[in-house]
Amino acid sequence: MDPELPVVRLCVAGMQAEAEGRAAAARELFRQAWDGARDDYEACIAAHYLARHQTTPEGTLRWNQECLDRADRVGDARVQGFYPSLYVNLGRAYRELGQLATAREYFVRAAERVADAPEGQYTDWNRFAIAEGLRDTAEAAAGSGDGTAVAPGCAEADGAGLLRELFARWCARGDLKALGLTLPAYLGYLGTDEDRVRLRSALHMVHAARWLPEEEQAALGEAIAAVAVPVP
Repeated sequence: MDPELPVVRLCVAGMQAEAEGRAAAARELFRQAWDGARDDYEACIAAHYLARHQTTPEGTLRWNQECLDRADRVGDARVQGFYPSLYVNLGRAYRELGQLATAREYFVRAAERVADAPEGQYTDWNRFAIAEGLRDTAEAAAGSGDGTAVAPGCAEADGAGLLRELFARWCARGDLKALGLTLPAYLGYLGTDEDRVRLRSALHMVHAARWLPEEEQAALGEAIAAVAVPVP
């Protein structure tokens, strides 16, 4: 985004107000950004921030939908990287309203577009939110009978039970090395072969270092075997 755009400057000021705990000032700045938007691109940016300051789930949904609609109208490279976040926000809004099947559809769309976001913490955040959303809505998808439960994946790694047990142990004793190496790949797991490779590689790094107690070393070996990339 061009930092010199008046709408962007207002939104940056609004984020600063948020960080300082001045919610009312932030809302006003985002409202000014919306009122001053000159085209669909600028309106898309402003709507994203207005959605964060709604007092009802319905209001949050309305502004997130507005944001997506405006991005669709822009339809060029300027908004391409927005889509994973746009779909995540709609998925979360529908999940908050208890409409889990619809929420699932948006989390699936977000997973399909996650590669459009630039690499870095922004994409990591999207991955974590998508994976969480897919896990939270898996039961609704399984009960729908429409096949969405397997597209693009369940976002729950094979051997997840073993891994959660290991994470709990590492948290309890503060093994930050093991957690730091493996949690990003686990939390961002979307069920693709690439995700399996990423997770298995992270687990292998810990396993190869052999600093874990013997029992955990054996459990980690089982988890690595469970997340092996399936043969086509």
